Amino acid sequence: MIQNYNYDIFISYRQKDNKGDKWVSEFVEALKTELESTFKEDISVYFDINPHDGLLETHDVDESLKEKLKCLVFIPIISRTYCDPKSFAWEHEFKAFVDLASNDQFGLKVKLPNGNVASRVLPIRIHNLDIDDIKQCEIILGGVLRSIEFIYKEPGVNKPLTSDDDVKKNLNNTKYGIQINKTANAIKEIISGLNKESVYSGAETEEITTTIEKPVPQEKSIIVLPFENISPDPDQEYFSDGLTEEVITDLSHIHDLLVISRSSAMTFKGTKSTVKEIAKKVDVQYVLEGSVRKSGNNLRITAQLIEASTDTHLWAEKYSGTLDDVFDIQEKVSRSIVDSLKIKLSSDEEMNIQKRKIDNAKAFEQYLMAIHEIWKITKESLSHAIQLLTSKLESIGKNEYLLIALGTAYFQYVNAGIDPDEKHLDKANELIEEALSLNPDLSKAYYLRSMIQETRGEIRKAFISSKRAVELDPNDSEAMAMLGFLYTLVGKPEEAKPYAKHAIEVDPLYPLAYVAEWWINLSEGRFDIALETCIKMYCIDQDNLLSAWAYAHALVCNNKLKEAKKLLNSMTEKYSDQPWALLGKALRHAINKEKQEALKSITEKVEKTAEMDHVTAWWLADVLALIGEKDKAIHYLERATRDNINYPLFSKYDPLLENIRGDERFKKLMERVKHEWENFEV
Repeated sequence: MIQNYNYDIFISYRQKDNKGDKWVSEFVEALKTELESTFKEDISVYFDINPHDGLLETHDVDESLKEKLKCLVFIPIISRTYCDPKSFAWEHEFKAFVDLASNDQFGLKVKLPNGNVASRVLPIRIHNLDIDDIKQCEIILGGVLRSIEFIYKEPGVNKPLTSDDDVKKNLNNTKYGIQINKTANAIKEIISGLNKESVYSGAETEEITTTIEKPVPQEKSIIVLPFENISPDPDQEYFSDGLTEEVITDLSHIHDLLVISRSSAMTFKGTKSTVKEIAKKVDVQYVLEGSVRKSGNNLRITAQLIEASTDTHLWAEKYSGTLDDVFDIQEKVSRSIVDSLKIKLSSDEEMNIQKRKIDNAKAFEQYLMAIHEIWKITKESLSHAIQLLTSKLESIGKNEYLLIALGTAYFQYVNAGIDPDEKHLDKANELIEEALSLNPDLSKAYYLRSMIQETRGEIRKAFISSKRAVELDPNDSEAMAMLGFLYTLVGKPEEAKPYAKHAIEVDPLYPLAYVAEWWINLSEGRFDIALETCIKMYCIDQDNLLSAWAYAHALVCNNKLKEAKKLLNSMTEKYSDQPWALLGKALRHAINKEKQEALKSITEKVEKTAEMDHVTAWWLADVLALIGEKDKAIHYLERATRDNINYPLFSKYDPLLENIRGDERFKKLMERVKHEWENFEV
């Protein structure tokens, strides 16, 4: 046994699953016997024949259980009853082990002797599960539920596999003895990997730890938590949110400081999590928290900087003044953080902290209100934002930040599928040019331009704009994710990977930060890994339509059709009139081989969006190919590859395009695209 671990294996189960035929007890005995013939040394197994599973109300945890959880391999018996957040096994064994192992000397994942990486949680699945139960498990595990299945399946039958079951009648074609052997071999691989790690020391240990990918916070890294609105008027929240974003923006321009982006920071709004828990979740060393009280023209702002690991307050301050003082207060907060962390600023960084976006305090307040409305991304909120920004531009004259915010509002009409009309993109482009005439080094202008160019399929132009945006602001997670995505579109996934990785580092709780990573795996045909990324995206924000579609599409690519159909059904109910939701409805019908119903779901709005957006065009081609509409599928593939966008997965991997892969038009299209992207100069 490895030192500091009390058991080699801990078996967790619901008492309900061991009643009657004692399935779990028989499994444990069979596994112990198999382990004796698999390992030379004795392997210790903790299995409590009388678990405290009935304590749903009190959760009275024996301290000795915490010691027993110090094991090398954790085996949960995943059933229809195990996936219950109220159960003892789920809360105090499954979740508790994942938390414990994530922070011990090895981490939750271990490098196997063959070079692969595996989790120390080895699930045994004894029922086919609903997608909600699978999702619950995957949220805890932080990845795809990879289990050894002991499931007996016949029409109308879904029960645990036993040694007496007829393997020929079992639709899963599994044999009890073989599955027991697979379990023992998997345990041996994991323990061999851990034993190998335990003998390393010095630099070698560090190398193995890196391979396991245990996150280590950057020495100077920070999250700015949403400033709490303690104003008498709750509607002043836009101001506290806006101040949060402005401080994040100031700090993000500092080269030696990793700053968590606004999108991830705002997920902690109203949270009851401790500073230490928050810092651990986003892997940072420092946390800034504060409050804003705004009453009329008067302001009172508090802020404090905390070192998360020690819960030490490095600096705290209160500021009082009027709305006109907000710029000075914002600068003082940023400077105090820089001084506390002993960061030496370059002249450009110094200038960025001093810079005021909008000199007029009232105009700045209205700008923050407009940004708040844009983030809501509804037809009404975008209209209100446009009204606010237009009014201020008329009263104070041209300002690059007001212009880019206005351009963003127009772009979101198309980007969110609210009103996919070219006129909105034209208007946004016009505003970008105005903004750049005032400030040619405005990173957000180049990012917005790249978004519009990418939407129109102008990938070469989008690539140039996106690279410029990242050069001007290397900590902009959206720009980095976009650049990583564009690298995959021109057939260069290796070049995409560092941008994809950094986007996730600075924005780990924003689903769109994972888009580049998702596309890299798609472009290399790794649909199982792409599914893991999609699960992360979906778990972060289940209300995000792109996350839902990506997850459903990945399930289909992995032939998990039952789970995909359930998710698509939920998605189409929630977003019934959105183009991607309608496309999801069509995909669900296509999976069911309901061709006419699928065609009815492809409305004029879907087709119009696909003509404008190459990604939607690809997804539509997938659905059309699946139902045998070859001509239409080829048409939308032509649209998807306009400007010679590289979709290598079309020619090699995409399982939804199987029906048209032999079509000569398809082959010629892929040859053209292949030739173009092989000669593309980055």
